[in-house]
Order: sequence, then C-alpha cells, then structure tokens
Amino acid sequence: MSSSSPTRQPQTFGLPWPDLNHGLLYNDVVRASDSELTLIEFYSSKYKNSAPLQGWLQRIRNGQITVDGEVVRDPSTILRVGSELVYHRLPWREPDAPYLLEVLYEDDDMIALNKPSGLQVLPGGLFQQRTVLTQLLWRATNKISPLSCQEPHPVPVHRLGRGTSGILLCAKTKHAKTQLAAYFADGTSNIGDDSNTSMEVRALRKISKIYRALVTGILCEDKVIVKQPIGVVRYPGVAKGLYVASPTGKPALSKVEVLEREIHKNQTLVQVEIQSGRPHQIRIHLSYIGHPLLGDPLYVLGGQPKCLDSDFVDESFADDGGFLRPTKPVPGDCGYNLHAHQVILSHPSSNEEIKVTAPLPAILRTQQETEELTS
Repeated sequence: MSSSSPTRQPQTFGLPWPDLNHGLLYNDVVRASDSELTLIEFYSSKYKNSAPLQGWLQRIRNGQITVDGEVVRDPSTILRVGSELVYHRLPWREPDAPYLLEVLYEDDDMIALNKPSGLQVLPGGLFQQRTVLTQLLWRATNKISPLSCQEPHPVPVHRLGRGTSGILLCAKTKHAKTQLAAYFADGTSNIGDDSNTSMEVRALRKISKIYRALVTGILCEDKVIVKQPIGVVRYPGVAKGLYVASPTGKPALSKVEVLEREIHKNQTLVQVEIQSGRPHQIRIHLSYIGHPLLGDPLYVLGGQPKCLDSDFVDESFADDGGFLRPTKPVPGDCGYNLHAHQVILSHPSSNEEIKVTAPLPAILRTQQETEELTS
C-alpha cells in the first residue's frame, strides 16, 4: 500500500484573491414556450431565486442585459424565439476566504489536497471566484484567469462543506474523474443493514473516508451506527432546499466511534466513517443522535435546522439587485470542527491501494496525539 509521507516538506500553492471577482455572464436562448414573454417576466420567473422582481427591474434598467448583442433597458420588451439573452452580473467583493492549499498526494492521475476550513470547493452563491476550483485553474495556467478559461486543470470529484477541512480528491484526467466519481457513487448505492454486510462486500468498496469531529455533550456508547435517511426541505436562502434528517429521504450510513470524552467541557471527540456521501451527512447524523457538532450554527437535535420557516421570503435586495445575504444560518456558515482526516482508495489507474492522511487541527487531536507531537 502506498501512502502520503508525513515527513516530507509540505507543498502548498495558492494566489491571493483579487479585491473584486470577474463578475458573471448568464446566457439563455429564448424557447418557443418563452416567446411573447416580456424581458422582466422571463427573468423574474426563470431566475426568481437570484433576485426579487424589483431587483430584476433594477438590473434591466442598469443596462446589464443584452438581447441579440444589444443592451435593452425596457423591461416590457417582448421576446422572440431564438433570441440570445445575456445577463451580466457585475463584479463584486466576495466574503473573506483562505487561499493556500496543501498538496498531500499527487501523480499523473489525481491530486489530494488539504482544504482549509472557510474555503468553498465549487462556485455557488456569493463565492464564485474564491473556491478550490479557481485555485486549481490558476495553478494550471500559472495566472489569474476567469473560470470560463478552457485550459485543462484538475477538478474536485466530491464536495466538502465550506466549514469542513481536510482531504479533497481531485482528478487530473477524464479517466480518473470517471473512476473516482464511481467510487463515491458505489459507496452511496451499496448502503444496507450493517449486520448483513459481508466481508466480501466490504472488500469490494473502492474508497473509505474517515473524519474527526468535536461534538457537544458526552456520547455514552463507544460505537454508534447511524442509519437515518436524509432528505430535502424548503429553506430560506437555499435555492435547492436544505438537507435534513427525514424518514422519506435517501439512505445514509455513518459509523461513529468515541476517541476521547472531555467531561469538564461537556464535549466528545469522535471518529466518523461514512459509506454514503449525502450532503452534510455527518453534521446531520451527529445532531440526529443528540450530539450536534460543537459550534454548528445550523443543525440542532434531531438533524433539523435551528429555525425552519420555509414560507418566509424576504423581498428586500442588495445593491446589485440580488437578494440580501440570508439572516438565518445556511449550510455554508462555519464555526464547527469537522476534518476529513484519512482516505483509503484504489488508485484509478493502477488499482494500487493508496492511503492519504491530512494532519489534524490541534482541537481535533486526542491528548495522547498531542503529547506525541510535543515530545
């Protein structure tokens, strides 16, 4: 088995973020079903999660939309089939985010990074430039380029929450991307009753992911298997809905093991192995069993959000016409301690077993691990 060496000099890369990003272009072609709509009807219905009606009126009157290459400021303009629409979202300053990434393992097929907490993996919401994907592109091109640049570059094959640190696997070839994505998909599709899981089935698994987490309260059992399904509910500020514990959701499996109990702090250090990879699975499962991640601003007991008022919609908007940042907690908010510590996988080309380990943050080390590092 090959493993990333903990003794080598760490290799890091990353360019500081510019003050403003490049803005964004959204392209559309008018379909037959949308012909005869006005410009404002098209955008306020198709992109209602981007801005309220008054926000889209502001963007149109500001000259941010072109129809067949011409700026159109009249919101009542009638659209015709085949017309090309472009909305230009103006550059903006994204929230602060770290930019340095550590390389844990790299070869011709893949690269494993140590992602810092606070850095988003893929573009979304307020973070369109300040992402891991952008830094991978800039590393490949050796310059600051817009994400629309077509230069080949490594791409992440799975996600880590913005507040989660640790191992992020990225593919450097189409073959590696296909294989690694299949590993994650197979792990999720093969969830079953653990008591009926044979050693043969376990041996067929191509990837194993182990996390460290700090949870509130004292977990009494040394080991817990959580099989709570995870589904989606409507939630303000999250366009596609919020993932929560739900009896009608999709299967999910987490194996939790206690590493250290800190009675005086009323907190427990745990290790979590996940076979499935549902969004925010560990946060949801640990809160579901009554032990939310310490500092988690979103999930509370039962695997539910702190506040769930799905019918509330705030129609106020920011300077660029878009919705203001949600006042309620959203999944990308940080504050918790969750770290993707170890990944064991079959190499996408050679099938050799690869073990990658990301150094633990001090707060997620056991007392013995801390003593060994300082001795």
